[in-house]
Amino acid sequence: MKNIQLIGLLLVVAGSFLPLVHVPVIGNWNYWKLDHSLAIMCWVLAAAALFGIVNNSVKVTWISAILLVLLFLFTLFAVKFQASQYFSFMPFKSWQDKLAGIVKLRWGWIVEFLGAFIIIFTKNNNVKS
Repeated sequence: MKNIQLIGLLLVVAGSFLPLVHVPVIGNWNYWKLDHSLAIMCWVLAAAALFGIVNNSVKVTWISAILLVLLFLFTLFAVKFQASQYFSFMPFKSWQDKLAGIVKLRWGWIVEFLGAFIIIFTKNNNVKS
Protein backbone atom coordinates (compact mmCIF):
# COMPACT_ATOMS: atom_id res chain seq x y z
CA MET A 1 0.00 0.00 0.00
CA LYS A 2 3.01 2.24 -0.37
CA ASN A 3 1.58 3.67 -3.59
CA ILE A 4 -1.56 4.92 -1.88
CA GLN A 5 0.49 6.51 0.90
CA LEU A 6 2.71 8.15 -1.71
CA ILE A 7 -0.41 9.56 -3.38
CA GLY A 8 -1.47 10.97 -0.01
CA LEU A 9 1.98 12.49 0.41
CA LEU A 10 1.77 14.00 -3.06
CA LEU A 11 -1.59 15.54 -2.12
CA VAL A 12 -0.06 17.12 0.99
CA VAL A 13 2.85 18.61 -0.94
CA ALA A 14 0.67 19.78 -3.82
CA GLY A 15 -1.85 21.18 -1.34
CA SER A 16 0.75 23.58 -0.01
CA PHE A 17 0.63 25.36 -3.39
CA LEU A 18 -3.16 25.39 -3.72
CA PRO A 19 -5.31 28.32 -2.53
CA LEU A 20 -5.96 27.95 1.20
CA VAL A 21 -7.25 31.40 2.19
CA HIS A 22 -9.00 34.09 0.16
CA VAL A 23 -8.47 37.68 1.24
CA PRO A 24 -10.58 40.20 -0.69
CA VAL A 25 -8.64 42.65 -2.86
CA ILE A 26 -5.38 40.76 -2.17
CA GLY A 27 -6.45 37.38 -3.58
CA ASN A 28 -5.76 33.75 -2.73
CA TRP A 29 -2.95 32.69 -0.42
CA ASN A 30 -1.27 29.33 -0.26
CA TYR A 31 0.92 27.99 2.57
CA TRP A 32 3.96 29.90 1.31
CA LYS A 33 2.12 33.23 1.33
CA LEU A 34 0.55 32.56 4.73
CA ASP A 35 3.79 31.85 6.57
CA HIS A 36 7.11 30.52 5.33
CA SER A 37 7.96 28.75 8.58
CA LEU A 38 4.67 26.85 8.58
CA ALA A 39 5.20 25.86 4.94
CA ILE A 40 8.72 24.65 5.70
CA MET A 41 7.40 22.70 8.69
CA CYS A 42 4.78 21.12 6.43
CA TRP A 43 7.46 20.03 3.98
CA VAL A 44 9.75 18.72 6.73
CA LEU A 45 6.92 16.59 8.09
CA ALA A 46 6.13 15.43 4.56
CA ALA A 47 9.78 14.46 4.12
CA ALA A 48 9.63 12.52 7.40
CA ALA A 49 6.53 10.73 6.14
CA LEU A 50 8.33 9.95 2.88
CA PHE A 51 11.25 8.54 4.87
CA GLY A 52 8.84 6.33 6.82
CA ILE A 53 7.05 5.16 3.68
CA VAL A 54 10.23 4.29 1.82
CA ASN A 55 11.80 2.49 4.81
CA ASN A 56 8.58 0.64 5.78
CA SER A 57 8.55 2.37 9.15
CA VAL A 58 4.88 2.47 10.04
CA LYS A 59 5.45 4.38 13.28
CA VAL A 60 7.44 7.21 11.64
CA THR A 61 4.88 7.51 8.84
CA TRP A 62 1.94 7.52 11.22
CA ILE A 63 3.50 10.03 13.65
CA SER A 64 4.48 12.44 10.88
CA ALA A 65 0.98 12.25 9.35
CA ILE A 66 -0.61 12.95 12.74
CA LEU A 67 1.74 15.91 13.18
CA LEU A 68 0.72 17.14 9.72
CA VAL A 69 -2.95 17.07 10.73
CA LEU A 70 -2.11 18.95 13.93
CA LEU A 71 -0.12 21.52 11.92
CA PHE A 72 -3.07 22.02 9.57
CA LEU A 73 -5.47 22.46 12.50
CA PHE A 74 -3.06 24.93 14.14
CA THR A 75 -2.81 26.88 10.88
CA LEU A 76 -6.59 27.02 10.52
CA PHE A 77 -6.92 28.31 14.08
CA ALA A 78 -4.13 30.84 13.53
CA VAL A 79 -5.71 32.17 10.32
CA LYS A 80 -9.08 32.66 11.97
CA PHE A 81 -7.51 34.21 15.09
CA GLN A 82 -5.32 36.54 13.06
CA ALA A 83 -8.27 37.65 10.94
CA SER A 84 -10.30 38.47 14.04
CA GLN A 85 -7.39 40.30 15.69
CA TYR A 86 -6.57 42.27 12.55
CA PHE A 87 -9.84 44.18 12.85
CA SER A 88 -9.65 44.74 16.62
CA PHE A 89 -9.49 48.52 16.10
CA MET A 90 -13.21 48.54 15.25
CA PRO A 91 -15.36 49.90 18.09
CA PHE A 92 -18.04 47.19 18.06
CA LYS A 93 -17.56 43.45 18.32
CA SER A 94 -20.18 42.82 15.63
CA TRP A 95 -18.18 44.95 13.18
CA GLN A 96 -15.02 43.04 14.04
CA ASP A 97 -16.77 39.70 13.44
CA LYS A 98 -18.28 40.91 10.18
CA LEU A 99 -14.96 42.12 8.79
CA ALA A 100 -13.10 39.03 10.00
CA GLY A 101 -15.71 36.95 8.16
CA ILE A 102 -14.59 38.31 4.80
CA VAL A 103 -11.42 36.19 5.05
CA LYS A 104 -12.60 32.86 3.60
CA LEU A 105 -11.04 29.43 3.66
CA ARG A 106 -10.56 27.85 0.25
CA TRP A 107 -10.69 24.33 -1.19
CA GLY A 108 -6.96 23.64 -0.75
CA TRP A 109 -7.56 22.59 2.86
CA ILE A 110 -9.60 19.63 1.65
CA VAL A 111 -6.63 18.40 -0.38
CA GLU A 112 -4.24 18.92 2.57
CA PHE A 113 -6.39 17.01 5.06
CA LEU A 114 -7.29 14.31 2.52
CA GLY A 115 -3.63 13.61 1.84
CA ALA A 116 -2.77 13.40 5.55
CA PHE A 117 -5.73 11.14 6.31
CA ILE A 118 -4.83 8.86 3.40
CA ILE A 119 -1.37 8.45 4.93
CA ILE A 120 -2.83 7.76 8.37
CA PHE A 121 -5.57 5.30 7.44
CA THR A 122 -3.81 3.29 4.76
CA LYS A 123 -2.84 -0.08 6.14
CA ASN A 124 0.72 -1.19 5.58
CA ASN A 125 0.70 -4.82 4.47
CA ASN A 126 4.15 -5.71 5.67
CA VAL A 127 4.53 -9.48 5.57
CA LYS A 128 7.64 -10.67 7.38
CA SER A 129 9.07 -13.98 6.27
